[in-house]
Amino acid sequence: MIAKSQLARLGLFDAKVPRYTSYPTAPHFSNDVGADMFGEWISGIQPGSSVSLYIHVPFCRRLCWFCACRTQGTQTDNPVIAYVDTLKAELDLLAARLPEGVTLSRLHWGGGTPTLLQPDLMRDLAGRILDIVPLGPKAEFSVEIDPNEIDEARLDALSEAGMNRASIGVQDFDGEIQKTIGRIQSYDVTRKAADMIRARGIHSLNADILYGLPHQTKARMTESVQKLLSLNPDRVALYGYAHVPWMAKRQQLIPSDALPTPEERLDLFETARKLFMWDNYAEIGIDHFATQEDGLTQALKAGRLKRNFQGYTDDQAEVLIGVGASSISRFPQGYAQNAPATSVHTKAIRDGQFSTSRGHLFKGQDILRSRLIEALMCDFRIDRGETLRDYDVTPSTLNEMFADADRAFPGLLRISDNGLFIPPEARPLTRMIARSFDAYDLSKAGHSSAI
Repeated sequence: MIAKSQLARLGLFDAKVPRYTSYPTAPHFSNDVGADMFGEWISGIQPGSSVSLYIHVPFCRRLCWFCACRTQGTQTDNPVIAYVDTLKAELDLLAARLPEGVTLSRLHWGGGTPTLLQPDLMRDLAGRILDIVPLGPKAEFSVEIDPNEIDEARLDALSEAGMNRASIGVQDFDGEIQKTIGRIQSYDVTRKAADMIRARGIHSLNADILYGLPHQTKARMTESVQKLLSLNPDRVALYGYAHVPWMAKRQQLIPSDALPTPEERLDLFETARKLFMWDNYAEIGIDHFATQEDGLTQALKAGRLKRNFQGYTDDQAEVLIGVGASSISRFPQGYAQNAPATSVHTKAIRDGQFSTSRGHLFKGQDILRSRLIEALMCDFRIDRGETLRDYDVTPSTLNEMFADADRAFPGLLRISDNGLFIPPEARPLTRMIARSFDAYDLSKAGHSSAI
């Protein structure tokens, strides 16, 4: 890796850059995309094709202080029951528009806490989804599972519905850190959840862990990662905690003076990264790790790795449909986002229309630049021949883009007749290098630190 002094000179520890799970990023969405256009895009899906479906459940029994997701707390099931009714009504609206023969390549329930649904609600929701869009061959049905909010009955319901991949949020196992971020979740509770999942024949297990949390040290990071590795997850997302209390008000409960410095954040990341690599996990992009047999690793080797709102994926579907408040859909034509507020979303659906409130219609070089950024984030390289073959760009324009990136990071990139390559020692800068290919105003709020 490049020396910290050089990384500092290049702005790694000061820069605020997107995570590039989309391009353009969500702060650049506008009201140019509405419910009518979203409906047209649904109707325009190729009959018999595969799509990906995301279901958003924005409820939690408790609100973790570190979380910046759009969620709301509830101690009763009444609002959850009403929300599932809204989801089913929204799915009915989709069914009226979807062409014949469309199947699911991926189905993902996220949130929030999808596992706060009672078993009957889970069965009801899954049944409605699969009646409308059945799972295709080799489809993946994954659910975000809170170990504090799961039991045998709910896992039975999910496994019977076809769940074949589970995702567990860990964050950190250290007790002091958990208290500081408002997320109490013991190793024993997490281990029990993993054991219950695998007891039902669900052997694909994802886990999320954070670096950059308050009071984190390399020793504590090491202990948490080793505990996580004892669960034998197939995939791990190693995300950097984004402290944005001006956006996520609950983060004001976290003492900023207990946060590691940017330089310490890099050390924490490297500590965890080395542990995963020593355990023979493949490094996937900038922040994921997977076993050698996992689909992400196979997609990386085959050059089929993709990036979307859930991070890295091996899903090849061109269409991702988001269902529920604030969910974002992606089509070949652009992005569409549902109304963020649950009340606004619910009213639209009850009135018989989609709640699409904003989005982005691809124009100009959007598709080209989206692919260039995705290639860097996934493969750390841009293939010149592939780009010229598959996209509307001239050799001179592509050369100018490469030259702009080279000027921003002199001597660090490898540019040849084959394309542009980020060598391993420069990969902490990947998001900043990707930013060189971003044509939009980067002063928009919502971007996180570069490391």
